[in-house]
Amino acid sequence: MEDCIFCKIITGEIPSTTVYEDEVVKAFLDITQVTPGHTLVIPKKHVPDLFAYDEELASQVFARIPKIARAIKAANPEVVGLNLVNNNGQAAYQSVFHSHFHLIPRFGAEDGFAMKFTDNSANYTPTDLALIAKSIETKVEK
Repeated sequence: MEDCIFCKIITGEIPSTTVYEDEVVKAFLDITQVTPGHTLVIPKKHVPDLFAYDEELASQVFARIPKIARAIKAANPEVVGLNLVNNNGQAAYQSVFHSHFHLIPRFGAEDGFAMKFTDNSANYTPTDLALIAKSIETKVEK
């Protein structure tokens, strides 16, 4: 994709600070550095989001994420956790439409990164949950 910033990073048209690269993925430091070591992992094949992955690409990309995460942790003894974040679609805050995964090292509750999960459990009965689960289950590709 000629207008894709991540495709341009892959080809070297735009510089990046690479931490890992092979024939399938490129991992580089996010310029925002939400926390020190904040890394993006992108497939070299242009896919707009997670919905566009096939099983082979998913297997290849996801197989590399743990070793990159371990390297981030090993590089800084102050890392006590890591968030793996993937935003799919504009409503989910995706801003670059080349699939990517954020590996955000965590240094404690006050390190500048936060996520909020609203508890809506009071709004759903077991029957409601069963209906939602069934509607998803019937759409899983066999």
